Amino acid sequence: MNAKTLTIASAVIALMMGFGPAVAQEAEEAAPVEAADPFATPDPFAAPDPFAAPDPFSADAANAPIAGAGGPAGIEEPTEEVDNPYGFIHMWEEGDMVARSVLIILIIMSGGSWYIFFVKYWEQHRVLSQAKLTEANFWTAASLDEGIEQLAKNNVFRNVAERGQQAMAREGGMLTQADWVSMSLGRAVEEESSRLEGGISFIASVASTAPFVGLFGTVWGILNALTAIGIAGQASIDRVAGPVGEALIMTAIGLAVAVPAVITYNLLVRRNKVINEKYRSFASDLQTFLLSSKR
Repeated sequence: MNAKTLTIASAVIALMMGFGPAVAQEAEEAAPVEAADPFATPDPFAAPDPFAAPDPFSADAANAPIAGAGGPAGIEEPTEEVDNPYGFIHMWEEGDMVARSVLIILIIMSGGSWYIFFVKYWEQHRVLSQAKLTEANFWTAASLDEGIEQLAKNNVFRNVAERGQQAMAREGGMLTQADWVSMSLGRAVEEESSRLEGGISFIASVASTAPFVGLFGTVWGILNALTAIGIAGQASIDRVAGPVGEALIMTAIGLAVAVPAVITYNLLVRRNKVINEKYRSFASDLQTFLLSSKR
C-alpha cells in the first residue's frame, strides 16, 4: 500500500513540474502591455533601446540629410547651366525689320558719339599743350616776327598772331588801326573756337534722343508680343515674360547709349571753356602789345 501510494504521489509531482513553466509562460504572454506615461521624466542614465523607432521631431532627425536631396551633408551637387532662350541674340533673330533698325540706329549713335569724344579730347589736349608752349616761347622773343617763328606751323595761337600782324598793316577809311586789330583777333578766336566745338552737338543730340529711340523699340516689341499672345490665345507667364523682357532690352540699350553721351558732352564743354579763355587772353595781350609797340 505504501509503495502504491508513493508511486502515485511521484507521478503527480512530475506532472505538476512539467505543467508549471508552460502555464507561467502563457500567463506572461497574455499579460497586457502597460501604456507609457506621457508625463513621466525620462531616465538620463538609461541605455538607449537599439530597436526603438527614431523620433521624427527630434533635433537629430531635423539635421539628418534627406535621401535624394543633394547627397551627403555639406556637399552640394553641381548645378546644370541652362541656356537662356530669351536674350539679345534671340531678340535679333526673332525681331522684325523695325526692331533691327532701332538697334542699328542705337549702335550708330553710340559709335559716333564715342568717336567724336576721342577725337575732340585729343584735339583739346593738343591745344592745351600748344598754349603752354606759346606762353613759354612767344612772349620771351625779342620781336613779334621772332615770336611767330618760334611757334609751330600747326599751332593755333600762331594763326591768331599772324592775323594780328596782318591787321597792323591795314588802316584807312572809317576804321582805325586799333579797330582792324581788334576785329581781326576777334574773328581768329571765333574761328578757332568754332573749329574746336564742331561735332560736340552730335553728342548732345545722342544724349537727348537715345532714351526715346530705345523706348520706341520697347513699345514696338511689347506690341508685337501682345499681338502674338492674343493670336495664340494663351497668356501664361512663359509666353509673356520672354517677349516683354526682350522688348525692355531696347530701353536698357538706349540708356546705355545716352548716359555716356551726357557725361562726355559735359566733359568736352568744360574743357572748351578753359581753351576759349586761353584764346581770349592771348588775343587781348597780343592786341595790347601790337598797339603799344606801334606807338
